[in-house]
Amino acid sequence: MTFLKITPRKYQEEILKTCIEKNCLVVLPTGLGKTLIALMLTIERMKAFPGEKVVFLAPTKPLAEQQLNYFLKNLPELFGDMQLFTGSVKADQRKKIWKTADIIFSTPQCVANDLKKNLYSLEEVCLLIEDEAHRCMKNYDYNFLAKKYMQQSLHPRIMGLTASPGSETSKIKEICENLSIEEVELRTRESPEVKQYLQELTFEKVMIDLPKEFEKIRNSLLGIFQEYVEELKGRRVLFGTPSKSELIRTQKKIMGSIAGGNKNFNSFLAASACASAIKIQHALELLETQTLASFNKYLKKLFDQAAKKESRGVVKLVAKPGFNNAFINSNEMLSKDLEHPKVKKIIELILKESEKQENIRIIVFTQFRDTAALISKKINETKMLKSKVFVGQAKKAGSNGEDASGLSQKEQKAIIIEFSSGKINVICATSIGEEGLDIPEVHAVIFYEPVPSAIRSIQRAGRTARLKEGKLIMLITKNTRDEAHFYVSKAREKSMHKAIGTVREQLSRNGSQEKSEFQKKLL
Repeated sequence: MTFLKITPRKYQEEILKTCIEKNCLVVLPTGLGKTLIALMLTIERMKAFPGEKVVFLAPTKPLAEQQLNYFLKNLPELFGDMQLFTGSVKADQRKKIWKTADIIFSTPQCVANDLKKNLYSLEEVCLLIEDEAHRCMKNYDYNFLAKKYMQQSLHPRIMGLTASPGSETSKIKEICENLSIEEVELRTRESPEVKQYLQELTFEKVMIDLPKEFEKIRNSLLGIFQEYVEELKGRRVLFGTPSKSELIRTQKKIMGSIAGGNKNFNSFLAASACASAIKIQHALELLETQTLASFNKYLKKLFDQAAKKESRGVVKLVAKPGFNNAFINSNEMLSKDLEHPKVKKIIELILKESEKQENIRIIVFTQFRDTAALISKKINETKMLKSKVFVGQAKKAGSNGEDASGLSQKEQKAIIIEFSSGKINVICATSIGEEGLDIPEVHAVIFYEPVPSAIRSIQRAGRTARLKEGKLIMLITKNTRDEAHFYVSKAREKSMHKAIGTVREQLSRNGSQEKSEFQKKLL
């Protein structure tokens, strides 16, 4: 391909052939060149349909900007006019840019809003690329745009890119239907044609004992939790396992029933009990898998809510002796500088890795901002390494009791630059660091806790072992939801490959059926 400044690999060329012929979902591990395939397809489509445009969508401005920079770096300067659409570019200005641009990089919200205002149409777009295509669910703007594109474009071709579309056949099928996908191209770390390009990824599972003091607090809360579960079962609203996700589903059903006019005494009491059970489950998650400080902070928040009489249910909850005991015990432990053993262990692991490797770069992933902040603080206290917290933009303080503080996209970018240059060694990140950001090669990724989502596990792990060998370390607290989440994630990752195979077979059958019907019409 004469336009390219980079030589594609054989598997990339094979995937490209499919993408030229059909709307395709490309499932490829992070770091194995999904964007290059998109670039090659862009060249092919623009050669086939001179004068028509390509639209490359990414979920966030930094991701869209990253893809633009990749194209600018790997295509000749005169290949085409490339432009970035963001919310900071006014709508009337985007309308002008649309007329002259050849390749547009944008968030889905920008283009969707413009189309709803009829500022332009997708008639002359010969290729629509949707990055992080696992987001193509429910009412996300990707779906609206894909549908509109298939209606308006004279020469439609859609390409979806993801490292993992999920583990459920129904959800993968939904993504394919939303994008009008005709074929799925899947490669994993185990695929023979991919293996030669992969760097070695070593995995270390670190098992942590939950201290007896923690178990004592947990038992107090489990007693309260069981009371609420029995009440919900007695009111005949809870039938399954009382997991946090099942309780949230039950809560939605109860609230939906109340909203639909079923305002009886049983429904209101069930709603209150369910809300309290969810709060206890969240407290247990913080205690078992996160930090004692975040657990204590959350309980204090519930006491504050009760003092303001924000909810009768919360007033009843904090009045329970077991709840008070849990709070008092956690206060005493913090006064003695006791913390979850994971915190000490993760600092030990990071220092151990830094001894092996000069100019070490490590990403620590955790679910919660408070946990990320505490780990980062402890790393900086060692005086041997520098760390910063990497979180999403500011948000309202949620029910989990976390601070509303966050980082703007400009601040996020500055941290990535510091990390790239070696000014900081460790990034403590929440989910914002999981998806495709241009984070440089890292020596190790540490999961502070396992996540049950196959998508998120694959995204996290994909931050290392890209250009050189890497290490994946996972901390697991024994006999807690950590262990369950670890095995669920592994099972879902295996299920993903099977589910994709099922969807591919269905797409193939549908394609053959449509071809047969078309041939009958010709006869």
